[in-house]
Amino acid sequence: MSDAVSRLAEVKAAIAAATADAKRPDGSVTLVAVSKTFPVEAIEPVLAAGHRVFGENYVQDAKGKWPELRARYPDAQVHMIGPLQSNKAREAVALFDVIETLDRPSLAKELAKEIEKASGTRRPRFLVQVNTGAEPQKGGVLPDEADAFIAACRNQYGLDVEGVMCIPPADEPPAPHFALLTTIARRNGLSTVSMGMSADYPVAIAMGATHVRVGSAIFGARG
Repeated sequence: MSDAVSRLAEVKAAIAAATADAKRPDGSVTLVAVSKTFPVEAIEPVLAAGHRVFGENYVQDAKGKWPELRARYPDAQVHMIGPLQSNKAREAVALFDVIETLDRPSLAKELAKEIEKASGTRRPRFLVQVNTGAEPQKGGVLPDEADAFIAACRNQYGLDVEGVMCIPPADEPPAPHFALLTTIARRNGLSTVSMGMSADYPVAIAMGATHVRVGSAIFGARG
């Protein structure tokens, strides 16, 4: 498990270097350590090393480990970064501090309903996922529909939308997709831009990412 801690330090150093190269303020990029599918035993050393922001893809996977981990590290923040089914909205509101994959009105409606039921005890923040490559197999609102959807999430559903996220096509250079996402964020007055993963996060930082999602470079290959 010490391997994950040493790799965490390497990733943080690389993020700091990329931030400096982009002439951005130190500490302006948050690392979301993607712990999806990894057990409590793999995550706890990273928590013990002081890291506090994590990403999960699956509600059930997160439900099986984060209540236990949060009992020991109550200041940990967990982001939902995988596709979210509307029928999992209640569990997602209870589990996650940030939901990065808000991408359709039916999901926005269910999340708003569950937040109202929670009576102020749980109010996650939201990022709108943008399908910058218009890939049919991926979630996310299309770029030319993003502005209207962001406005609806805020005004119609009362959700705390603070940013946008994307996953560029694997077979295309990521920079144009990162530039598009940054433009959408600025146009809508959003402060959070979640983009960049293990293979391309330095490019994302150069293009304005405020959050990068890195898993395998920290935790190693998944089984």
